[in-house]
This record gives sequence, C-alpha cells and structure tokens, in this order.
Amino acid sequence: MSEISVEMTGETVGEAKWAAVRELERMHPGLDKAAVRFQVVTEGERGLLGVGYEPARVVASVDEEAAPIREHVETAPRDGESDDAARLREVVERIVHEIGVQCTVEVEESEDEIRVVCNGHDLGMLIGRHGQTIDAIQYLANAILFRGRYEERKPVTVDAAGYRDRRQATLDALAVRMAEQASATGQRVELEPMTAVERKIVHEKLKDDPEVETASEGTEPNRFVVVFPRHVDV
Repeated sequence: MSEISVEMTGETVGEAKWAAVRELERMHPGLDKAAVRFQVVTEGERGLLGVGYEPARVVASVDEEAAPIREHVETAPRDGESDDAARLREVVERIVHEIGVQCTVEVEESEDEIRVVCNGHDLGMLIGRHGQTIDAIQYLANAILFRGRYEERKPVTVDAAGYRDRRQATLDALAVRMAEQASATGQRVELEPMTAVERKIVHEKLKDDPEVETASEGTEPNRFVVVFPRHVDV
C-alpha cells in the first residue's frame, strides 16, 4: 500500500498540522482528512523576546488506498434530540472533518443554551492559538443554525475537551490579579490581545468590582482589555 507524507512547520503544532493537511490535499485531492496520521518532530520554541525562535515541525502521512472521499450523509435527530441539536451536530461534525481532526461530537441542549462538546485526542488543531479556531467554529455554527431565525436564536457554545472551562478559570484568575494590580498602583493595566469571547469573560468577571473598570482597545486581531482604577480616565 503506497503512502504519501509531508513535513511542514508552523508557529504551533496545530498550525503545522493544518499546513500539512492542506499540502496533502493539494497532492491528493479528495482525501479523507480523518485518515491522516501525524508525527510531531518538534513542538517548537518561542525563544526569549523572539530571539532563537524555532517553529513546530510535524510529519503527516496518509495511505492513498485508505483515503476514500467521504460522502455527506444527512444527520437525523438522535433519541431525545431536537431538530436544532441534530443540525448543529451535523454542522460541527462536517467542520471538524474538514479540519482533519478525529473526535466525537455530542450536543447538550437546555432552555437557555445549546452546547456542543468535542472529545478526542490531540485537539490542539481544533482549538487553535488562543482559542481562535474553536471561537470561529462557534461563530459559524451560530450563524448557520439560526440564519433567518433571529427571534428564535439562543447561545451556542462549542467546546473541545473541557477547553472552555479551563480557559475561563485562567482568565478569571488573570482578571482578578490585574484588577488588584490596577487598584494597588493606581495605573491602568493592559492585558495581552484576546479574542472577543475571551475579552467578554474578563469584562464580565470585573463588571461588579467597585475598584476598577474595564475597556477594550486596539483593532482586531490585536484588540485587548485594559483594566484601570475608577478614578483614572480611560
């Protein structure tokens, strides 16, 4: 059985995998991305202040004969699953397949939210740098599911292996530390650039803090949160 392999680099392992899948697609159109195997050669190293940077490097391989084109099959609702939940699961499964990630996709629905949970091994490529990929999937899933039905829409959350809870805990702790710093020094504190989803978490965490206020500054994709004492102008 013949095999094709490529070695690609990226700023992160996820980006290197993404590049490798795209190159394999160029070489073998119609391949099933779920059949691609990855070997991480190096996870890369940022270096100090950008000096000594080394990219992540991966080798991606696929058997030509074992890479059939995946046909699209309409997803039917599972037992107890609404039409919206089934449609959302179908959308996320197709996106995940196109990215080239192997995972299970489950949907949990309540009166206030529809939550999609992706579970599997090595989901870094699905999450992306600072959650940018999974945030984009979440935005796209919301837009597709409720297209033309704005009066019926409710929040859709897409998670991968508990990433949302871990990231929220990290951002909550960061927000509290930066609020304490701003209050103690009387100076504004700038956080690192974040996605809109992450900035919202920081704003929500500190909105009732009597000592500080928050604001977003900058332009995408480098927009960031500023925490400042209430007696200091923005």
